[in-house]
Amino acid sequence: MEDQEIVARIDALIAEEHSLRAGGHGLGSAERSRLGHLEEHLDQLWDLLRRRRALREAGEDPGSAREQPVSQVEGYQQ
Repeated sequence: MEDQEIVARIDALIAEEHSLRAGGHGLGSAERSRLGHLEEHLDQLWDLLRRRRALREAGEDPGSAREQPVSQVEGYQQ
């Protein structure tokens, strides 16, 4: 997957997130669950994009970067 594809996926997920939040009413259980999933997947994609850029800057193949599990990405700041 190329950087442009990752950015396009990020943009689509952000648009969905904004749509959920802009509903003008409280979120139901399914909507809260979807929002949580969107936030986790966004974190994964941002991490993947950072990994690809770091590899490129180091002269390595950015294609070798892989999406990391949610448990790993979400645990970075703990």
